[in-house]
Amino acid sequence: MNTRTESDSIGTLQVPADAYYGVQSLRARQNFPITGQRMHTRFIHSLAQIKKAAALTNLAAGKLDQRRCDAICRACDDVLADRLMDSFIVDPIQGGAGTSANMNANEVIANRAIELLGGTKGDYSVVHPNDHVNMAQSTNDVYPTAGKMTALALLPEVLGELDRLAATLRGKAREYDDVVKMGRTQLQDAVPIRLGQSFGAYASAVERAAARLRRAESELETINMAATAIGTAVNTTRYYREHIVPTLAEVSGLRLTQAEDLIDGTQNIDCFVAVSGALKACAVTLSKMANDLRLLSSGPCTGLGEISLPAKQNGSSIMPGKVNPVIPEVVTQVAFLIAGGDGTITMAAEAGQLELNAFEPVVFFTLFLELDSLREAVRTFTDNCVSGITANRERCRQLVEESVGIVTALCPAIGYQRAASLAKEALKVHQPVRKLAVEEHLLDEKSLEELLDPLSMTTPGD
Repeated sequence: MNTRTESDSIGTLQVPADAYYGVQSLRARQNFPITGQRMHTRFIHSLAQIKKAAALTNLAAGKLDQRRCDAICRACDDVLADRLMDSFIVDPIQGGAGTSANMNANEVIANRAIELLGGTKGDYSVVHPNDHVNMAQSTNDVYPTAGKMTALALLPEVLGELDRLAATLRGKAREYDDVVKMGRTQLQDAVPIRLGQSFGAYASAVERAAARLRRAESELETINMAATAIGTAVNTTRYYREHIVPTLAEVSGLRLTQAEDLIDGTQNIDCFVAVSGALKACAVTLSKMANDLRLLSSGPCTGLGEISLPAKQNGSSIMPGKVNPVIPEVVTQVAFLIAGGDGTITMAAEAGQLELNAFEPVVFFTLFLELDSLREAVRTFTDNCVSGITANRERCRQLVEESVGIVTALCPAIGYQRAASLAKEALKVHQPVRKLAVEEHLLDEKSLEELLDPLSMTTPGD
């Protein structure tokens, strides 16, 4: 293999001659063989957008010449078009607070710009990764900004899926608003509820989760570009400080504002804790719903069996005909993943010291995994489960009639003590409450019919 010799402060290294990455990227790949994965594509795009915006701003500030600026911008466009993805070789979890990721971008963009200018890869006199591509920047403002931009790019997709799930649940609420089923507390019979009301409550919870995420999303729009190393803006011009964020907003299409306190914006990453917390709350809500659907569809012959979930695949390699609730199961597993990830992000945010948090790489790796996993879990939940749920109307009616829970409606008329005795007797002799109430002449038949109408129990009385 043909190689070229590159050097850094550690020493020299042989880099493949045709590689767009350089010595620092290669050294990082050797040092951090952690996940075996590439950095998230959207994160790489975010880095390229930052580099392009910085080049344009430095050009306008009179610090970067037109020729180099044009080449850097064209190289960034190549990254954004996914033409250079194989050149991003640094593992997403890395030491150095993201320096390796930033230098991977700097080296790839520099070498592509050199190539566009007719030079030879590795000849950094043409375009230098630090002096030109990283001009007026530091990993400590580039890296967290790229993390926020990536999360901002991924969140709308999650929110779109949540909105779609909520709409599907609202549709089920309307479809089954006439189906009365037995409500349960602590898994024991309580009082009747309409199946549509249950689905309506699920929709409300999902809508609330989405609203919580949207509030957390706004925290990500404040970035620390121009902070450079620790927030003091060393090595920047006034023009750059005033224009880099508006330029980046224009390049990326995102709503971005500069942090009022760049030192705080560099030290603290509590915004990621807020977003992860909102994702965890959402995941918990979805998992609770998924578990409810598993219970309501359990059986189908010996369980509750009040609803049926779409059959998606064989449920057993030994039991013919068995079908499992695989979609709710995967939603709950994603909830476990997100809850664990939230713990990781919380610990990483807390562990930062003094002027910089060194643990952003694991924060971003985890946060992007949370966002991607939640998006796909919600999508399959909507398409492969919720949209195809059917109500087993007769089974719902049967369980309501056989339950002693309806005796609650008699309390205002006959008192709690007599109602409790009636319930106890119904359980003992395995007879419906209605039948025993008629036999014991507790109330006239018309009153009993009105009081024990399951549908009337699902709405407030006068």
